Amino acid sequence: MTEAAETPERTEADGATETPEAGGAIEMAGEAMPDPVVQVAGAREIARDVVVIPDQGVPLVPNIGIIGGRDAVLVVETGLGLRNAEAVREFAAEYARGRKLYLTTTHFHPEHAFGAQAFAGAATYLANRDQAADLRERGAGYLEMFRRLGAPVARRLAGVVPSGPDRLYDRTYDLDLGGRVVRLRATGRAHSWGDQVVVVPDVDVLFTGDLVEAGQFAIFPWFPPHDTDVSGTHWLAVMRRLAARGARTVVPGHGAVGGPRLLTDVRDYLELLRHETWLRRDAAVSERTIADEVAELMIRRYPRWTGQEWIAKGVGCLCSEHAHGERGPAARPGATDLPR
Repeated sequence: MTEAAETPERTEADGATETPEAGGAIEMAGEAMPDPVVQVAGAREIARDVVVIPDQGVPLVPNIGIIGGRDAVLVVETGLGLRNAEAVREFAAEYARGRKLYLTTTHFHPEHAFGAQAFAGAATYLANRDQAADLRERGAGYLEMFRRLGAPVARRLAGVVPSGPDRLYDRTYDLDLGGRVVRLRATGRAHSWGDQVVVVPDVDVLFTGDLVEAGQFAIFPWFPPHDTDVSGTHWLAVMRRLAARGARTVVPGHGAVGGPRLLTDVRDYLELLRHETWLRRDAAVSERTIADEVAELMIRRYPRWTGQEWIAKGVGCLCSEHAHGERGPAARPGATDLPR
């Protein structure tokens, strides 16, 4: 295993000088990427004063949320690039009808956060400190990597400069929109260091970002030695907690809005992925063989799920964690335990 996997703490120089393996990422995404355009015309209300602009099944388009209160409106995710973010901003401003705008992002990956600069001066951008560090340390590398995913993606990223939040919080932040409090909760290291969920308690809606995908295998951005921030063991711990708490309505990072089964499906998949990987690793099976065997098992178990190429990345991550005593740090030094 690489040194990066053994010691996942990072310095600012890590992300500034090295990019994740662009070739591997391009293989993950496929060679012919469609234009990742956000279709604001498809927006629909999923609960009182909670609107989702759905991803329409298009790769690199996230589910985007608009959450309203009496005095303010919170936008969750920007879409990929300036033009998408401008469309989201204009839709949110029209929806707000004079109410103050806030923006938050569930994590730093480009389709979720690389449009924040379009909200400058129009909205206050809130995020946790780990996510801000991800943007600072990894943003330039991910920008370069995603620009190699094809002409439609590169055009969407024209002029993008990863933008940090206006307001930072540590682990928890309660945003009062007027008659409605929205809870921002940093989960600690999982899909990334700075993952965050957004909870709307009065209507029991949960925005998960890429901690949860609907009908898709969990996306493990495992690109050693350049990026080994994802943690399968900590991700599983987060999903156990989210599934135990539940939610009436779950908005995944990608895929159809659903209910609490989305949480248990991801928890159960990660449980099985870890069990089958470590069972074989205990028997000194090679990582390549484990990836082949586990992929075959998972595809049989979840035949309708897309993103089969991410199974091997998950196996690689969990093999590394097995080799290094199961787990690295759940959060950067000084952070508290996962919030309930």
